[in-house]
Amino acid sequence: MPTELAQQLLLKTLLPLSLLIAAGGIWPRWQSGISIVGLRGEINRLVLNFFAPMLFFAAGAAASVDLGLLQVPLLLGAATLFGLGLAALALFATPLGHGLSRPTRGAIMLASGFGNVLFFGYPFLSTVFGEPGARYPFFADMLATTPLLWSLGVWIAFRCGRHEEHASFLAMWLRLPPVWGFAAGLAVNLSGLSLAPLIEAARWAGSPTIPLMLFVLGLTIPWHDLRPQKAVFVALAIKLALMPLLALGLALAWPGKLSEPAQAGILEAAMPTMVMVIALADRFGLDTRLAGLIMGWSTLAGLATLPFWLVVVKGVAS
Repeated sequence: MPTELAQQLLLKTLLPLSLLIAAGGIWPRWQSGISIVGLRGEINRLVLNFFAPMLFFAAGAAASVDLGLLQVPLLLGAATLFGLGLAALALFATPLGHGLSRPTRGAIMLASGFGNVLFFGYPFLSTVFGEPGARYPFFADMLATTPLLWSLGVWIAFRCGRHEEHASFLAMWLRLPPVWGFAAGLAVNLSGLSLAPLIEAARWAGSPTIPLMLFVLGLTIPWHDLRPQKAVFVALAIKLALMPLLALGLALAWPGKLSEPAQAGILEAAMPTMVMVIALADRFGLDTRLAGLIMGWSTLAGLATLPFWLVVVKGVAS
């Protein structure tokens, strides 16, 4: 990795990410009497219903869309399915899952397969690839992670959890405001209309999305209970090692040179566990504590493994 890129990655990405996550962890101790669950819920609703749709609209409207871009969601989608399948195999067909309840197995599966492709991916890939890299996380999220999370992910949570939900997967997905924001942005993009001031205003309005969700990530990590367990190591091995390894293998099997979108797809597959896993665990009665534990360890470990995978990807591409 070039020295200049390493410095930018440290100062522009990893340091701000770490500070925002740490702020979320410190805030409840500093502000005594605060309800972590209530604060987390209000921030999540604010981001989901306003800030994120604005940011997704701006990303969809301004992105340069081409067929090569589809490598990002295709590689990420394949890696996600692989991670979920491998976790299911380990938990239901080997001694690793013996003695574990279905809510615990469901939490491990979701934490092993779904990564923080937007809130980690956006600052990371923007630093690595410059302004063009900002489009990759949005297409990865909208065309791979979000559809899989709200279909297969919800199905796993529904089958493994203890709840009284009656899930309609398609209805839940179509009710997500960021989905409509992204669709509207793509419509503007493909229409050829010159709406640069509106796009810039939406980008500015949506800019708090990433910092707020990283703050929520810090709120969610169980800092007082970060004790490693066997389940944590299984999830980390799948999420941070085997998933990007599969994505790398698929990318190398793709005809031609390792393209920039393919590199982005590999790095997206290496992202740590996403925050939304906790929301699904809460909603469907999975093991929320274990899901938070895996998310915490994967986030901390991801600060080291992501630069490693970047070195690997850049070495293969050169």
